[in-house]
Amino acid sequence: MKSKRVPQPQQSDPPTKRLSLRNVENLNWKMRSVQLAIARRAYELFETRGREHGHDWEDWFRAESEQLRPVSVAISESEDRISVRANVFGFEEHELSVGLEPRRITILGKKETSETESEGGKVEYIDWYPDQILKLIDLTADVIPESSVVELQPGLLKFELPKAAKQKAETVAAAA
Repeated sequence: MKSKRVPQPQQSDPPTKRLSLRNVENLNWKMRSVQLAIARRAYELFETRGREHGHDWEDWFRAESEQLRPVSVAISESEDRISVRANVFGFEEHELSVGLEPRRITILGKKETSETESEGGKVEYIDWYPDQILKLIDLTADVIPESSVVELQPGLLKFELPKAAKQKAETVAAAA
């Protein structure tokens, strides 16, 4: 008797949410408060060292690592498009703000702490990682922010960015 192959259940794609872009000016104001917090912490580190000069970068990078969660980024580029993938594991749609300029992506995120009530009292969620993201990604070519697609899958922020040069060339060719 021949054995029959049982079809394997297909894995469904993770749920994808399309994100709307934020006003870059408003995002820059929010970003400044994060940068000021890093500067304050770097200055505290400078003071605890007895105001010894020559360690400013070390203090700044340590302050950043204490305040910001690292974000790994992968960028691929074709003739007409730039694709960017950013690891935003643990962040939900409402905790992220994304800005897009012709040559830059800004990702700003702030985790909300979650609290639950139990028999013994209030229990607060504790994470070893900082609760904020601030990532600026410089792009190698101009893109068209209005035509871009930004999607959030669990833990992954995906950008599909059409290049502006390709769009301009098509417009000129159509006009000729």
